[in-house]
Amino acid sequence: MANACGVDFGTSNSTVGWVAPQAPANGSRLLALEDGKPTLPSVVFFNADDDEVSYGRAALAGYLAGYDGRLMRSLKSLLGTSLIDGQTEVGGRALPFRLLLAQFIGELKRRGELAAGREFTSAVFGRPVFFIDDSKEADQLAQDTLEGIAHAVGFKHVDFQFEPIAAAFDYESQISSEQLVLIADIGGGTSDFSLVRLAPERIARADRRDDILATGGVHIGGTDFDKYLSLSSVMPLLGYQSLLNNNSAIPSSYYFNLATWHTINLAYTKKTWTQLADVARDAREPAKLARLQRLIDERAGHWLAMKVEEGKIALSAEQQVPLSLERLSPPEHVVLQRAEFEDAIAHLVGAVEQTVLKLLTDAGVGPDAVDTVFFTGGSSGVRMLRERIGALLPQARKVEGDLFGSIGSGLALDAVRKFS
Repeated sequence: MANACGVDFGTSNSTVGWVAPQAPANGSRLLALEDGKPTLPSVVFFNADDDEVSYGRAALAGYLAGYDGRLMRSLKSLLGTSLIDGQTEVGGRALPFRLLLAQFIGELKRRGELAAGREFTSAVFGRPVFFIDDSKEADQLAQDTLEGIAHAVGFKHVDFQFEPIAAAFDYESQISSEQLVLIADIGGGTSDFSLVRLAPERIARADRRDDILATGGVHIGGTDFDKYLSLSSVMPLLGYQSLLNNNSAIPSSYYFNLATWHTINLAYTKKTWTQLADVARDAREPAKLARLQRLIDERAGHWLAMKVEEGKIALSAEQQVPLSLERLSPPEHVVLQRAEFEDAIAHLVGAVEQTVLKLLTDAGVGPDAVDTVFFTGGSSGVRMLRERIGALLPQARKVEGDLFGSIGSGLALDAVRKFS
């Protein structure tokens, strides 16, 4: 037990959970991974100026400080895709994406061990209900890839648990009576759901399969909300949906790459730069294309994505949010509107709603039978999504967990059951 941990390798943030020796059987804690905080943003920055690699908040700070280098984020999104067998260029050298993931997960392990004061040889890793929608082969490949990386960085024993089930275990440690709970885990890359029967007397059971009525998920999360907010409100400033002189649209691939966290670096290739130069010469609005070229030349795509993400988060509390884009040339100031944001993501929210309805149908459970909806995951803060999920279960209590820590804590509890 003392050498087993739970690892939540997330699209946006990661945690390591651990139940210390002599701790209560239902008590877990998240280990401090950076500056006393339990979360480590899933970010790597290769600083070309100093020839150093940094992680988490330090990586973001190095990038924003203007150091030359490569920033990589949303690493988890590579799992199960063809990109995982590819590579990127860092400092003139080829870096395979598998090695990139191993570097980050190895750093998670190292920091967790440093905080706990012991080596971790066993781990339960969280995984979404579906890494990849509608492909069992790709989904299994994603888990197999993650398991291989976990072994490569030093974990001898590796198991997996669905992320919403892990969050259920965390919530179960806090309740005093039996409940039928819908766990809504809205993360950076996926929206995952589980319908689970929870009760204090069930905590110690090693086999909980009979308590899980249904699971479901869809590959929609916070990075997708970022993407469509960017496309609707920011990318038009750079020429998105503008025209060439022959009345055809400027290729949208440049903008989709810049608006999608794990493909931003594709905008920085020599091939893209050459193609964009040709497009810019025929653009009806050359000033917008020139602004796009300068953004790419300065490798400021991640900065722009972070600004959009900040705006998205602020829209959870405000109807409109001013956004200062001072690094654009010339600088721009836009006002993000919640109504426009909700229009942009309506199709995504609709797909998430259908996932919840299918889960209830699969379980043979009516909406009135659900006692509680437990929200976790950073993207569950998106107002429209939360309200629409809640409206499907109007009689259920709405409970907010630790948006960034419930899964890691639950994985730690599961590690005790599986490895003690």
